[in-house]
Amino acid sequence: MLNRLQAWWQWLTTDPVGFLIFMAYYAVAILLTLMLHEIAHGYVAYRCGDPTAKMLGRLTMDPRKHLDPFGTISLVLLGFGWAKPVPVNPRNFRGNYRRADFLVSIAGVTVNLTLFLLSLFIAMLLSPLLWKPEVVNYYGAKQLLASGGAAYSILLGGMGANYIELMQTPWLMHVQRFLLLFSTMNLTIAVFNLLPIPPLDGFHVLNDLILGGRLTMNRNFYQIAQVVLLALVFTGALSGILRTVTGVIEGGVLNVFLMVTGGA
Repeated sequence: MLNRLQAWWQWLTTDPVGFLIFMAYYAVAILLTLMLHEIAHGYVAYRCGDPTAKMLGRLTMDPRKHLDPFGTISLVLLGFGWAKPVPVNPRNFRGNYRRADFLVSIAGVTVNLTLFLLSLFIAMLLSPLLWKPEVVNYYGAKQLLASGGAAYSILLGGMGANYIELMQTPWLMHVQRFLLLFSTMNLTIAVFNLLPIPPLDGFHVLNDLILGGRLTMNRNFYQIAQVVLLALVFTGALSGILRTVTGVIEGGVLNVFLMVTGGA
């Protein structure tokens, strides 16, 4: 977190206009990632028979209905976060309860993973149009797309104004920057929510899909789970876990994309 804040402060003091443009992208990426995740939960719950989210106005793109202040700040500073959970009343589900609960739980993650794949794929297609051929040859196509590679150092301010010299179509930088931010953010939120810790979606997926609904979440169990989750957050262990898992997934997806399109 401190490294991120220091890098942003240096960028702000050396290139304030560029930093403010970046923050505009960042804000839009945060809003879309969190809101679409929660809207997906509410919409699938509605299709499964529960109109609670719809009646409370949660099937909307109004950020005021979705954003949790602490969860949003966490996403900005730590790279992962959450929105206000969509209210769901399982008593309204039609048909098989566990099936409906599973579909509602996996809906947000499914949307995030879809957006991750789509935005990363478009970014890959745009990459040869953005960078000069010698830059692609020097860094390699994957390094110009991976969140831990050269692209983030260049596109997110690490090289100052010199980055323009590396591009053949500089205006595409704005599109590429947003796509890479959006891709990484959606993958991180998806992986975070798949952790099998209440109240995250992964707990419901584990309970419904693997354990057959045998786990019951009483008050003591929920409180212990919350302590575990907070401990993972504030010790930095969760950040390390998420970086490792998302790095493996992103790397694998990039390898497949580049192999299929002949860009590897």
